[in-house]
Amino acid sequence: MAIISTSGLSRTFRTKRGEVTAVRGIDLTVRPGEILGFLGPNGAGKTTTLRMLSTLLAPTGGAATVAGHDLLRDPVGVRRKIGYVAQSGGVDPQETVRSELLLQGRLHGLGRAEAADRAAEVARDLDLTELLDRGTTALSGGQRRRLDIALGLTHRPELLFLDEPTTGLDPGSRTALWALVRRLRDEHGTTVVLTTHYLDEADALADRLVVIDHGVVAAEGSPAALRAAHGADTLQDAFLAVTGRGPAPADQTPVAV
Repeated sequence: MAIISTSGLSRTFRTKRGEVTAVRGIDLTVRPGEILGFLGPNGAGKTTTLRMLSTLLAPTGGAATVAGHDLLRDPVGVRRKIGYVAQSGGVDPQETVRSELLLQGRLHGLGRAEAADRAAEVARDLDLTELLDRGTTALSGGQRRRLDIALGLTHRPELLFLDEPTTGLDPGSRTALWALVRRLRDEHGTTVVLTTHYLDEADALADRLVVIDHGVVAAEGSPAALRAAHGADTLQDAFLAVTGRGPAPADQTPVAV
């Protein structure tokens, strides 16, 4: 049984100049326990697709089932089963790391003791234990990013969406996050769907890749299968063969941790 299944999923925006179709009809199947990578140039429709699948943006066409719930008819059921980490975080500047994690647990229906236990657990997994009583404004950029991800894991979601989770992180922090994603899949069976502009990250981490371009699926398969299908030595070459252009340049500036 698929944990995500979409048929013709699309999204059109109304602007002063008329309608703009960002996603033109995505047909997608994601298996439980899979790490799926979304690739595509800027404006390809990756983030719009993630925002639809996570109920943050209503589709204007098509249908989807996410974690056993109909995306249009039961968005609340979807939200109970998923975690979502956006490109930019949204922590409260007046709170501490601990209070943010506790609040997230309580919002997901955990009792006080259980929320405290989960806060300690995710803090340990993301190397935040020594920062639990630090105010969020005193965190470095890398620490804030780890807190964003911890908040998305507080309720042990079956399905985790990560939108460019490692942009700006230093190499050591990126490697640690990759290890965490693999551990979530291997130890807890968590399905992870992530977008990234780092092709080395996609190559190393994803079981399967979906390349989106101009709002449609342009190619999909394992990193090795995509390279073989296009006679490419690298994923970069395969990406260029599919889209005719390179991925958008990611912010390479390391963020202090």
